[in-house]
Amino acid sequence: VMALASQHVTVALSGDGGDELFGGYNRYLMAPKIWKLMGLLPKPLRGRFSKMLQSVSSENWDAFAKPFAALIKQNMIGNKIHNMSNRLVNVNNFDELIISLTSEWNEYPIVVNNTIDVDCYINQPNLWPDIHNPASRVMLLDSMTYMPDDILVKVDRAAMAVSLETRAPFLDHRVAELAWTLPISMKIRNGTGKHILRQALYKYVPKHLIDRPKMGFGIPLDQWLREELRDWAEDLLSAERLKRDGYFDVATIRMAWQEHVSGVKNYGYRLWSVLMFQAWLQEQG
Repeated sequence: VMALASQHVTVALSGDGGDELFGGYNRYLMAPKIWKLMGLLPKPLRGRFSKMLQSVSSENWDAFAKPFAALIKQNMIGNKIHNMSNRLVNVNNFDELIISLTSEWNEYPIVVNNTIDVDCYINQPNLWPDIHNPASRVMLLDSMTYMPDDILVKVDRAAMAVSLETRAPFLDHRVAELAWTLPISMKIRNGTGKHILRQALYKYVPKHLIDRPKMGFGIPLDQWLREELRDWAEDLLSAERLKRDGYFDVATIRMAWQEHVSGVKNYGYRLWSVLMFQAWLQEQG
């Protein structure tokens, strides 16, 4: 995308910050609803319900949901259901739910070698600013972690690789400061995010171009790791390499990898984070 844009312009505007400041991500709508529903289910019953959800493979959940895709406006339903089933037994409060929604590995103490300190801002809620509105709390965490450490890094590297300058108008400090003074009802309304931005945009752009399901730059990662990238991944995740490098728990990673390649689970994205670390480590020599 950046390479294509660079053929025509030298500077491009980016919409980064719009989601975090104005409630655009689905998790801002879903996190409060999920926590409310979890509160209705007694703790002893959560484990049983979780096992029931896990008993159906993610592929079968996807097949079941396919006829309703246009209605529910969601993709990868199977993965989302399996992730939810894990939260039913692992989440005890709303902050833990937030962490689970922003992490691929919710069980980080058993993923990383137990001799390594993995404490960081995102898993220490006692360090987060004192914001009580559930949706705003998730938005703030994203603004302080996911956006600067992931989204903006990705955009900057991809753009500068083809000598394209990018600008993020939403991140002008005056826009950001204004956004945080607005009530959440001006951002999320009737189950839809970025309400105030939509109202402004409707004056200039046809609604059918705006009111569409949110779509990221998704790739068939699960399939690639089982096929085209399998040998590469197997080398980086071999028991010998993992043990020699010493950063990850060998048994946990190997089990996740074996379950993924066999088709029992879809662990593409959680394994990708480990693979990227391993590939980076290899590059360091």
